[in-house]
Amino acid sequence: MPDDVKTAIRNNGGGHLNHSWFWTYMAPIGSANHAPSGELSSAIDASFGSFEKMKETFNAAASTRFGSGWAWLGVKADGSLGVTSTPNQDNPTMVGVADVVMKPILGLDVWEHAYYLKYQNKRVEYIANWWNIVNFDVVAKYYGDAKAKL
Repeated sequence: MPDDVKTAIRNNGGGHLNHSWFWTYMAPIGSANHAPSGELSSAIDASFGSFEKMKETFNAAASTRFGSGWAWLGVKADGSLGVTSTPNQDNPTMVGVADVVMKPILGLDVWEHAYYLKYQNKRVEYIANWWNIVNFDVVAKYYGDAKAKL
């Protein structure tokens, strides 16, 4: 790829991919199940100790991301789950960008455009309320798909 287009492709392609995933992570109004179950729940317990501990880790990644970016829950190469954040439109599939390379199964957009109209500068409140619409049925499917490809 020519050097003069790498950044544009990374930013625009990453933005498209990340947002394509993002919309699927959220349930229609009134239909969200507020906690994972089955194999996903067991994997979260094994990797973090509990669902609440995973949420704390994820929320910390989202709230401490300086500037614009994303927080992610994903499946690592060893099959365990991890949490990370990435800047801008990067994601944890990108070697050399994320501190842990993994297949994302849940991601949260923490760019100001995602929350500013409703939450202004209250990113932490946006993050807390976002859990009310996470579609854990979809996240569980993505978890199963990622595990099947290990």
